[in-house]
Amino acid sequence: MKRRSFLYSSAALVGAGMLGRVDSKSDQIHPHRVHAASLMAECATRFLSALDPDQRGKATFAFDTDERMNWHFIPKERKGLPLREMTPYQKHLASALLAAGLSQTGYIKAVTIMSLEDVLKIIENDSGEHRNPEKYYFSVFGTPSDSGTWGYRVEGHHLSQNYTVVNGKVIDGPSFFGANPAEVRQGPRKGLRTLPGEDDLGIELIHTLDEQQQRVAIVDPTAYRDILTAASRKAALQGQPSGLSASKMNARQFDVLMALMEEYARNVPEELAEGRMEQINKAGRNISFAWSGGINRGDQHYYRVHAPSFLIELDDTQDNANHIHSVWRDSAGDFGEDVLRQHYHASHQTKYNYTYQLTRNPNQNSSQPASPPASPFRTHLPC
Repeated sequence: MKRRSFLYSSAALVGAGMLGRVDSKSDQIHPHRVHAASLMAECATRFLSALDPDQRGKATFAFDTDERMNWHFIPKERKGLPLREMTPYQKHLASALLAAGLSQTGYIKAVTIMSLEDVLKIIENDSGEHRNPEKYYFSVFGTPSDSGTWGYRVEGHHLSQNYTVVNGKVIDGPSFFGANPAEVRQGPRKGLRTLPGEDDLGIELIHTLDEQQQRVAIVDPTAYRDILTAASRKAALQGQPSGLSASKMNARQFDVLMALMEEYARNVPEELAEGRMEQINKAGRNISFAWSGGINRGDQHYYRVHAPSFLIELDDTQDNANHIHSVWRDSAGDFGEDVLRQHYHASHQTKYNYTYQLTRNPNQNSSQPASPPASPFRTHLPC
């Protein structure tokens, strides 16, 4: 069985009983499944209901606040409610909210990333104030509902998961996972690797390329110091060389590339993962793979996979190439921008048509054009 077929089959087995697709056929086959938007709304509502007024004040924000797009992956103070300010039962409900936006695999990665703060605390002899596995913050933007417009974020050092819900559609990005150390090399957890798939498949892919292909794919012999898009609000590369086109890869090489992309796609629940896989399949061979740095294990390195609708980046350069940053970005849809734009346009157009009909002169000939009302969009309209 080919790698892709095996991965698809495995994902289907692992995903059984989890979130379902949004198509009607899937609903008929699995009527018991809960859609991602409904599960997220339920988990967010239960979490918020368990908070006292002061905690709720920290955890909640208006949907249209600038804070919703103020994301980052470095260790710093953040807005939101941190785990360390929650009671044990509140932490359980917060964990459920995190899990609602991730697959089982993605959730394991997320909580392992959190736990690495304790490893760093020991390595750096930290007091626990800077390195703390409970300094992860939960923020809810707007009012959770199955069909409204709202979102939430779970974020701390090396973890930033951002979700936007618009009319029951979930947009999952930016989605950042990091690991420091990438491999624990001392202590009782020695040998632990949090993101092995993301790193190993990238190295495997660069090694499947022949010498001529590598010359095209390797855009810089020195590894980029970090992911190029950093914590930007929009995923955009500025004049960077594209690397090797997937159209120039043979079947085996493309198979590894597909496995690499699927590693990222399957970090989220099945319903959302299928959306990512749809983007991948739609891109076909219109995908490029770029590399910088050394190609052997232990070398500082960076790679990216770039398609018209999405971008994947990974770097492993800090701390002697034992410190990973990885991210999935939606080129047009991070923070739901593309869907929100369509939603607001449709809502405004409906409001405009309604107002237009109300302001027509009833004695006016219907065949005669009427003047539309002045500035119908001067104020923000509710959606």
